[in-house]
Amino acid sequence: MKAHPRLSLNQATIKYATLEEALGVTAAAGIQSIGLWREPIAAVGLDDAVKLVGDSGLRVSSLCRGGFFTVPPGADRAAAIDDNRRAIEETAVLAAAGTAGSAAVLVLVAGGLPEESRDLPGARERVRDAIGELEADAASAGVTLAIEALHPMYAADRAVVSTLGQAIDIAEQFGPSVGVVADAFHVWWDPQLLEQIARAGQLGRIASYQVCDWITPLPADVLLARGMMGDGHIDFGPLTRAVEAAGYTGDIEVEIFNQAIWDMAFAPVAERTAHAFGEHVVPFLAPSLR
Repeated sequence: MKAHPRLSLNQATIKYATLEEALGVTAAAGIQSIGLWREPIAAVGLDDAVKLVGDSGLRVSSLCRGGFFTVPPGADRAAAIDDNRRAIEETAVLAAAGTAGSAAVLVLVAGGLPEESRDLPGARERVRDAIGELEADAASAGVTLAIEALHPMYAADRAVVSTLGQAIDIAEQFGPSVGVVADAFHVWWDPQLLEQIARAGQLGRIASYQVCDWITPLPADVLLARGMMGDGHIDFGPLTRAVEAAGYTGDIEVEIFNQAIWDMAFAPVAERTAHAFGEHVVPFLAPSLR
């Protein structure tokens, strides 16, 4: 069985798999690319992770995650910057270990409001400043820093960057080593979405496109509100066509946070992902890229 060649299975979709299991399940499902997470990498150590990725025959579509930049200046902020520098190095070596077409993309989650703070503009400024500190490191390593806007319900605790437009506003202040992530789950609701995707394309800033569905009712833990494509409310046609028209030709990651899916066996999840991707995303890809 061969899945669509642009499909990438993000490790978060099979959260409980070890790195070795995730690589094996992805390849066995005929999926050619994987989105990696730092925690499973750390569990085996970077050197062993590089070997496992190299032996897997898979592309690497991204590494998640860096960011969490919103704390005020001090020891915690300095530690966050240092950790992001390590993440840049990890991204570069893991992408190099993957097969041809791997992308050295580090996904950035901005971070929420610092404890007892209500200063949202100030937190966003600190995100911009941190990316400014890291831009040269990323450029030197050949890594793209990909700012991911998260749905506004996460603004307080996870990401003060809430729209694709806000992410582009930051990215365009820097060189081409800073881009954005278009994540369907987080941005589908935005009335300016198609306009902002086109803007990102004109600026050459789309570093990653991620898909999953928005399901209701929302679970008690809204972090786990993502569903398989076709199970929720997102119309992937206009969104996918817009990303294609903006010139994005890279891997498309399926990244799902959902307890019921996490509790399933890994192989059926990978197979279901390939099927849902083929049904709900592939029909809207540019003909030359299907």
